[in-house]
Amino acid sequence: MVSVCISAISSNQGKTILSSALLYHFRDSVRPFKIGPDFIDPQFHQKICGTPSINLDAFMMTNKQIKWLYDNYSDKKVNILEGVMGFYDGMDKKSSAYDISKLLQIPVIMVLDGSGSYITVSAVLQGLKTYKKDNTIKAVVLNRISSQSHYELIASQIKKDFKDIEVLGWIPNHLESLKETHLGLDLSDMDKLEDISKEVLQHIDLSIFNNSQFLIFNSQLNSYPFKTIKKTNKKIAVVNDDNFSFLYYDNLKFLQEVFADVVIIDATKDESIPDDCDVVYIPGGYVETPQAYAKIQNSQNFKNSLINHAKTKKIYAECAGLLYLGNCVDDKQMSGILDVDFTLEKRFQRLGYYYNEEGIKGHAFHYTKPCDDTKRCEVLSKELGGDGVRGSWKSENSLVFGTYLHTMLRANTKLIKKRFL
Repeated sequence: MVSVCISAISSNQGKTILSSALLYHFRDSVRPFKIGPDFIDPQFHQKICGTPSINLDAFMMTNKQIKWLYDNYSDKKVNILEGVMGFYDGMDKKSSAYDISKLLQIPVIMVLDGSGSYITVSAVLQGLKTYKKDNTIKAVVLNRISSQSHYELIASQIKKDFKDIEVLGWIPNHLESLKETHLGLDLSDMDKLEDISKEVLQHIDLSIFNNSQFLIFNSQLNSYPFKTIKKTNKKIAVVNDDNFSFLYYDNLKFLQEVFADVVIIDATKDESIPDDCDVVYIPGGYVETPQAYAKIQNSQNFKNSLINHAKTKKIYAECAGLLYLGNCVDDKQMSGILDVDFTLEKRFQRLGYYYNEEGIKGHAFHYTKPCDDTKRCEVLSKELGGDGVRGSWKSENSLVFGTYLHTMLRANTKLIKKRFL
């Protein structure tokens, strides 16, 4: 099995464009992975190759759990891992591209921007290689290259300076296929993917994906490193649509392992929560913007069925799900199941990894905040047991719980038992 991690020195250096081109090229035999807690890139990965992308986050999971998750989903001929930010960014939380690639012993292809430079690119690579000498950087692809001669200038210097680095090729500056389409997180014209992939990979040597001495990773599934939960005969409704799309794929798979029946509800199509559901899970996404709110504004059947469910049964909601449980976001009316009002700010109110008061780890990123500081049930803090700011709310009967925290359910059986079962 071939496994590679695509990384760079920072964001906006070409990770996404190379990862996307490779995912499309190997679309019939590839499993995508995303390092870190991001929800957007995995959705993009799946649109490109048709296979769900798996998040690998070592803040929310232990090393053994990360290894199990990676092995469990390594069911294709090719694994493509897309890094997060710069190669070493996230080391403080042990969840950088460096940490994950080293843990799994996956070779790294470093995307280096060569625009306006040539010898200095090799110096940058020297810094990356020596900052942590146990890194797994094995190859480079040069991005934003103006010509073949420009590429050869940089490549010859790297080959001179490094005997253990493969220079795989280059991506031209000002790609023709991107003149009218921005390849990024909001790509809507999927028909252009073939042209984009061909142009991105035109000058890149892909023979390494057939080189058993270079990029083969032998997967050996280790024993299950999570606490087990006995399968229940209960039924759960998972709300998953354009509004509530921030759903880790493994969270869905885990719920299918725990619950006897899992139904997917599309709130934008005004689908109702079935009467026989025991619990509802509403992931994050977007409901606070005018465009997002318009998709759910008239979903009265969904709203009424959720309100009725909340009277006697459990609901667990994250971020946008939390907002929908509240009374309103500014002038946008929500379900009113939780007695809290929210307002949308111009600057983000929370960003990064957090702990809740029970020690559960997760990630939060949002621009909304509650209008009343007193109505809350727990705070979210940067340090375990540290001072924090309100971040979770529950109903008077404690059956309904909403939080800004996104977490990985398989690693949190305590949360499942308390809030789902």
